[in-house]
Amino acid sequence: MIHTSRFPDIAIPDVPITTYVLRVADANQDKAALIDGPTGRTLTFGQLSYAIRALAGGLEARGFGKGDVLAILAPNLPEYAVAFHGAAMAGGTVTTINPTYTAEEVKFQLGDSGASYLVTIGMFLDTAREAAVGSGIEQIYTIDPTDGAPPLSDLFGELLAEHAPVDPADDVVVLPYSSGTTGLPKGVMLTHRNLVANLEQSQAALEITSDDVGIGILPFFHIYGMQVLMNGALAQGTTLVTMPRFDLAQFLQIGQDHRVTRYYLVPPIVLALAKHPMVDDFDLSAARQVFSGAAPLGAELAAEAAARIGCEVVQGYGLTETSPVTHATPSGEFKPGSIGLLLPNTECRIVDPDNGADLDIAEDGEIWIRGPQVMKGYLNNPDATAATIDSDGWLHTGDIGHLDEDGHYFIVDRLKELIKYKGFQVPPAELEALLIAHPAVADVAVVPLPDEEAGEIPKAYVVVKPGVQVTAEELQDYVAGHVAHYKQIRVLEFIDEIPKSASGKILRRVLRARG
Repeated sequence: MIHTSRFPDIAIPDVPITTYVLRVADANQDKAALIDGPTGRTLTFGQLSYAIRALAGGLEARGFGKGDVLAILAPNLPEYAVAFHGAAMAGGTVTTINPTYTAEEVKFQLGDSGASYLVTIGMFLDTAREAAVGSGIEQIYTIDPTDGAPPLSDLFGELLAEHAPVDPADDVVVLPYSSGTTGLPKGVMLTHRNLVANLEQSQAALEITSDDVGIGILPFFHIYGMQVLMNGALAQGTTLVTMPRFDLAQFLQIGQDHRVTRYYLVPPIVLALAKHPMVDDFDLSAARQVFSGAAPLGAELAAEAAARIGCEVVQGYGLTETSPVTHATPSGEFKPGSIGLLLPNTECRIVDPDNGADLDIAEDGEIWIRGPQVMKGYLNNPDATAATIDSDGWLHTGDIGHLDEDGHYFIVDRLKELIKYKGFQVPPAELEALLIAHPAVADVAVVPLPDEEAGEIPKAYVVVKPGVQVTAEELQDYVAGHVAHYKQIRVLEFIDEIPKSASGKILRRVLRARG
């Protein structure tokens, strides 16, 4: 049984993503496109368009184009959009890297993606240099003036008059990395058409206007921040105020001072809006909607936050592999606990994970998605692609849910073992592989532990080798030295034996039940 959207199908423009994003720039030359929240430094739409074209021209003059990859390792700054779209307009591909990654993690992504240029900031230059060794990076540039590295502006050249030739349906424009339940992170190949399609689809539900003001706190390296905030806002002529890091007081001050109307957030920030006493000291009355994604948001918490700040708090749903949005809640259609309605041009099946049978309304099963926003596949990983997208084009999300008679969808569980820490994906297998390499560890399993603030935190159950002495703190410090902050083991418990099935598979449900 194939479920379709309540929204009518829409036409998807056959254009590159940068052409789509800059479509209103000429008509809004003097309007602020991006404002750096902490400093007030501003790029107008005219300045943004100029900088993108100058970077694209400079890259093209250096031979950068189709098949080449530029990596960005930076926080949310106005120049992030310049680097992203300059590379895209030159016909190349961008890979966006989490700036909290260790050099080891950055090095893997640089090598796997085949990046030749790396754009960062002075704060991360040492990490960038260490990661770049032996990775294929030809040059590192910094957004801010920094000793020892040329500025991004050195890449600027003559303005590129027209977008470099690309095939929107086939050419990959961005490679964000998504963690899986096994192995290392995988490069998600998203085409120009994937991104443009999803912005058009999302607009049908979100209805962003040029009168809106957004706050860019969600990281642009993550598909949610990249698409819904950065690209989505700019494409509609919306002013976006960026924040390089989350600070609650600064976040609230920006919301008040800039009269922010649209808040695209994750549950931990919604929690702060609902419960932190500081919120009462600021005027957030301009808010029209708070949209939460990247992790489940409890119905009670959504209602509490909505009452506190005086506007609706709704949910959406998506994956990196779907560019990202598949479901969203239109204004006025809030339902407690719902992730919203299926977007236009999107099909959905609810499938019994045990026998593959299609399920009807109100029956829980795995959510499958098909539509123009579904990725081209995983980079250099045809087996993982085939395991995620079947021969009929259905992407198997690994999430369990159902829909009701009004077309609203609800997520109730996950088939996949990914831990969602503050909206970030933490693959247990990666942490298990790291811990098992420690000389004191005989066996290990990592499972999610519910947490009010983070949603879930990684908890490790460890079996120590006989006769070896090691503390939980030592093992947690060991992990912290190899992975980003959000992947770190928050709780560690020693155990005599890891429960496993007859085939040797970890019985994670048994460990989760221990708490």
